[in-house]
Amino acid sequence: MTIEQIYTGCLAQGAYYISSNGEAAIVDPLRSPDPYVKKAREAGDTIKYIFETHFHADFVSGHLDLAKETGAQIVYGPGAKTDYEKHEAEDGEEFKLGDLTIRVLHTPGHTLESTTYLLLDEQGTPKAIFSGDTLFIGDVGRPDLAQKKGHLTKEDLAGLLYDSLRRKIMVLPDDVVVYPAHGAGSACGKKMSRETTDTLGNQKETNYALRKDMTREAFVAEVTAGLAPPPAYFSENVRMNKAGYDSFSDVMERGAVALDPERFEQVANHEMALVLDVRSKEDFVQGFIPNSIFIGIDGSFAPWVGELVPDLQQPILLVTDPGREAETVERLSRVGYDNALGYLDGGLEAWRTYGGEIDTIDTITAADFDPQAASYVLDVRKESEYAGGHLSGATNLPLSRLPHATGELDSDITYHLHCGSGYRSTIASSLLKARGFDRLVNVQDKVADILATESVDA
Repeated sequence: MTIEQIYTGCLAQGAYYISSNGEAAIVDPLRSPDPYVKKAREAGDTIKYIFETHFHADFVSGHLDLAKETGAQIVYGPGAKTDYEKHEAEDGEEFKLGDLTIRVLHTPGHTLESTTYLLLDEQGTPKAIFSGDTLFIGDVGRPDLAQKKGHLTKEDLAGLLYDSLRRKIMVLPDDVVVYPAHGAGSACGKKMSRETTDTLGNQKETNYALRKDMTREAFVAEVTAGLAPPPAYFSENVRMNKAGYDSFSDVMERGAVALDPERFEQVANHEMALVLDVRSKEDFVQGFIPNSIFIGIDGSFAPWVGELVPDLQQPILLVTDPGREAETVERLSRVGYDNALGYLDGGLEAWRTYGGEIDTIDTITAADFDPQAASYVLDVRKESEYAGGHLSGATNLPLSRLPHATGELDSDITYHLHCGSGYRSTIASSLLKARGFDRLVNVQDKVADILATESVDA
């Protein structure tokens, strides 16, 4: 028996490869089928099943391409209605995988079709659960994503989640290993641990939502408290996972196209394309194509694209470091941005040689930042970070809210922008630059040091 977690840090997402006696199953695969097909080929396994724990909101699953390439059967839990062929399992239904058995546990709450898959060994002993977004390490799934106006509230879903956890999961043996779909950094929960697996027994002792004496009313109140609005792209990802989408190979063929600077400029103008610059923040501020938006590939790339680019059909042109073009197209596709139209061949140096216009952003280090001399300081961290300590006089405008709040700002004022490391402030600076704000100073690096030495309000 083999259980392998395939963890993708950018999305804080865990997919799983399970195999026994020459047969394999994949749980919650990402968009590209290649890693799973390669793994099966190397192991001499046949991929028999693709188990989906629910309709994912934070990424586009790879079940359709993987099924087409391998012939594996797509399995969802009860109530999962799709526009493509799949098997809708019944609660308690079992699937044989080599010497193993995988049992369906319908666990609604995060969504109505949410399902946990219980793995039994050859003796029928429970060994592991693949809990999707029902149970995380340190947390449980947020119950507000599947609300239906006039039908279901987040409180209704939270109540279902309480029942699912108590009746289906907490009754399992303590030594069962929990394999969730996400870890810390995902927007699908509030208090997830950085650990990505644990025993169920330890979760019963440490997870606030699994307290033995917790009433249904207390659970509903705690799980629904403090939920930030879900990112705008979540509903569209759910739709794609239900209805289907372009094949991954077509998306890559369309997006990983080298464009010389002249053609790049023509496509940008003709298609009204967004120029997305994914290089490092240090390189971006020193020179970029005017009106381009920075979201660095080495940060929380896909979630920030989903948060800040509202239209998944938006044509996108890419500026990347050499060798990272295809990676960028793939990572966009993971959250449903399938309309990349190519990348700047030769990167920004080719653009300079071509004679293309270059813009910059005034940038200073934290050591050179004097908050007392700054006319206006914008802190673009989350509200919770700001509440934990901030520079006296600084205004909090979280990056996620910035695109909708530029009307609150004055382009005649000089703004100093900071976050915790310079990544989010560089994104924010690029967004404001593209909207005509020229009096910007971006503060990069170690702003925490300033918070430790300057006047701080909490």
